[in-house]
Amino acid sequence: MASVRTLFILAIALVACGAPDVGSFLRDPAPVVSAQTNAQDAVKQVIERANQAQAAAFNGGDATAMKATATDAFYTDLIRTNRELAGAGATKIELESTEFVSVSVNSDTATAVTLETWRTTYSDGTSDEQTARNEYALVLSDGTWRIESDDQATATRQPAPATSTDTGVPTAAIASSTSSNWSGYAASGGKFTSVTATWTVPNVTATGSGADATWIGIGGLESRDLIQAGTQAMVGGGDVTYQAWIEMLPGSSRPVPLSVTGGDSVTVAITQTGASDWSIGMKNNTTGERYTTTVKYVSSNSSAEWVQEAPSVGRGLVPLDNFGTLTFTSASAVRDGAKMDVRALDAHAITMINGARQAIATPSVIGADGASFSVTRTQAPSDGATPRRRRG
Repeated sequence: MASVRTLFILAIALVACGAPDVGSFLRDPAPVVSAQTNAQDAVKQVIERANQAQAAAFNGGDATAMKATATDAFYTDLIRTNRELAGAGATKIELESTEFVSVSVNSDTATAVTLETWRTTYSDGTSDEQTARNEYALVLSDGTWRIESDDQATATRQPAPATSTDTGVPTAAIASSTSSNWSGYAASGGKFTSVTATWTVPNVTATGSGADATWIGIGGLESRDLIQAGTQAMVGGGDVTYQAWIEMLPGSSRPVPLSVTGGDSVTVAITQTGASDWSIGMKNNTTGERYTTTVKYVSSNSSAEWVQEAPSVGRGLVPLDNFGTLTFTSASAVRDGAKMDVRALDAHAITMINGARQAIATPSVIGADGASFSVTRTQAPSDGATPRRRRG
């Protein structure tokens, strides 16, 4: 590589010969690229300052700091958002991390996409952590970038996809108990302190009305306690609504702020961290979003489950929708301090049946890896019955 002294002498020689001023190129390299980079950095800094200002405004009660990085309309939105958080019982919000996925600047407008992880603490002492995708729009006003909007991913409501036929039907499990609303595998015998699995949210057809819920849990097989978390699809009016949720019986299920839709890969884990303390973690592997929370719950620790369910409303069941075939992978639990897959746990299969005792959802045999199996919807009709094992 030529030294600075060599380049300087060359520049003088070229100027003496009437050539272009090479020195000017050395002094002012790539002004367009530099300006673009500086603008992107400025956008990132505004978003980071805006998030810090929102947290400070919520935690300290002074909203004026949010004005410096927001348009008037977006400032009003931020005030409303903070009021809604307080109304939901939140007492503190903290930004854990920000990952910039993309930043694009076009003259006096800009867009940015981030993955942001926020922790929220509630008045009852619980807290949750959520990673969400944020899509920002910014405008340049009087030489300052201001956020105009921030669109966050929400629960998806969409027309159902067309029906597809799966010719690769999994081999059904030979020995199986039956349930009016569960299908999958359950393990018992010992103390269970953690359970986990990964599955792909089914692409559900919108024929008629119905629902399905996919979850993992601890307790509930032969006891009245059950802590569980999973995903759900609700079919009605030609649409399918997808949702992530958690539940601790005898309480009812509640949705959580993790966006899911058909085809998304989801990993869920439930872990006991103290005598009555539990951590619930959910990740949408497709989008990168995460949700975590800590809850208080007294469990019998008597069983672990990996289940596809026909959810219940009141004392009756919602008809099971046409979910096709669902596959659990990496299904395992910690029993008596040892982590084991479903095969090592000697988990038993559960077949869902209707009122005529016809199988409407059947589990496959456990895969060669010991940690995977499928649940397949049959052609038999589903009916509303009184559940023997129920969610909610």
